[in-house]
Amino acid sequence: MGRIFEVRKATMFARWDRMAKQFTRIGKEIVIAVKASGPDTATNPALRRCYQNARSVGMPKDRVEAAIKRAMGKDTANYEEILYEGYAPHGVALLVETATDNHVRTVANVKSIFNKGNGALGNSGSVSFQFKKVGSFKLKPEGLSLDDLELELIDFGLDELGESTNDDGSEVLVLRCAFADFGSLQKALEDRNIHPLSAELEWIPTTTVPVTDEQAEDISKLIEKLEQDEDVNKVFHNMG
Repeated sequence: MGRIFEVRKATMFARWDRMAKQFTRIGKEIVIAVKASGPDTATNPALRRCYQNARSVGMPKDRVEAAIKRAMGKDTANYEEILYEGYAPHGVALLVETATDNHVRTVANVKSIFNKGNGALGNSGSVSFQFKKVGSFKLKPEGLSLDDLELELIDFGLDELGESTNDDGSEVLVLRCAFADFGSLQKALEDRNIHPLSAELEWIPTTTVPVTDEQAEDISKLIEKLEQDEDVNKVFHNMG
């Protein structure tokens, strides 16, 4: 076990209205989850994941419940999840996850941000082959035996267990599994009464591109602009 690499962690990134952005993202995820599988967390693992992530960013319970009620309404917008692929300056690959009710607006905005940031928006499949989609769970390390945890969870799809830090600098454990094993590992944690700080699906690069500090700054500015767009949920990169 060692330090675990997180492709979205980059302390050089300035964040704008971070909490409001996270609340908006989780609100959209709730709508998508409820419309797909209903409002019952007992039978909707995607909605349980939304609850976990809402707690991790301090989203009030009444806002979560309000989002569920809105999702059940007939007039609620239908969000479509679209993955955009492209290159930042200096050959760094980017994956941009979006949730949108207007894909024409979203693709125009994303393309404009790439162009202004000296990047290039690519076609589907032009970048994603350089990444693998995984499930990622963050846990508080207190009270957990890492050796026991690894042995108990390996049969439920655990691929990687390591240490990392949250954005606030607090220590966390990061568990990763294959995308197909996300539900299995999520249930295994629930059965052991372990409540993750967050549970996400992420794109992890299979190879990374080394960059200088100056180049990293150029790339970070582009990623920051993408993350500021209202339709963008997450941005993943293979910057080394």
